[in-house]
Amino acid sequence: MPLTRRLQSFYERRIALPVDDSALVLDVGSGDKPHWRADVLVDRYTGPEHGVQRSGSAGARFTRPLFDADAADMPFADKVFDYVICSHLLEHVTDPAAVIEEMMRVGRGGYIEVPSVTMAKIDDFPSHLWWCDLQDGELVLTAKETAQFDADIQRFVDHPEVRADLHRLVVRNFDRCIVQYPWQGTIRYRVVGEASPALVESITAAHVHHRTVESLLVRGLTSVLTLPMRREPPVLTWNQLVKPALRRDPDLRLAPGPVPLPAD
Repeated sequence: MPLTRRLQSFYERRIALPVDDSALVLDVGSGDKPHWRADVLVDRYTGPEHGVQRSGSAGARFTRPLFDADAADMPFADKVFDYVICSHLLEHVTDPAAVIEEMMRVGRGGYIEVPSVTMAKIDDFPSHLWWCDLQDGELVLTAKETAQFDADIQRFVDHPEVRADLHRLVVRNFDRCIVQYPWQGTIRYRVVGEASPALVESITAAHVHHRTVESLLVRGLTSVLTLPMRREPPVLTWNQLVKPALRRDPDLRLAPGPVPLPAD
């Protein structure tokens, strides 16, 4: 993929959103690279002890109000968000159907990105629980039985020289290594099987090399490309976002960083 096309792909996936400045945007599973346009973040595994879930750094970044909540049971009111971003999260969760249903409940539309099964079966991330595919406009997630598709292939790609060549191949063909699913109103999806308990248990013991340099490059390029598009973040409160049953008196104004629970 030529450099110009790679930059265009990055811009389309990481920068451009089909919303205006007034739209309220949620990033589900924001991790260490939260989307620049997100007004609210959700991430259940924010600490360095959960670094296996991220490729960029050992801890999540708190650049906007961040709710420590289960993506399968978010505290937000119905349709409170105009746009919901979910990038490279569904392949990690034990119940992707519940997360998808929650995104449709709290948002009017959004964008899902997951690794393509085609590339994942060559070289997969140790904490992924699902093979992800797009079939006739339907997002299909199939439960993995083992961490690798083929142990022999994994030994081959783990060789340092092969790993370097494979990285260059992925960079040049990144659009073919992912599934992109923009949605409005409804997400068409199918979940095949259930997450393997043994695979879930093995994730905590897995070791992942954190691609810190790549993460810094993503943040730097994002900062440059979004500079002309920056806006004042909206003033948000707890009661404005959460389900009616969770609203409190007095209300709580939200600031960047972990969202504290209002005192009883």
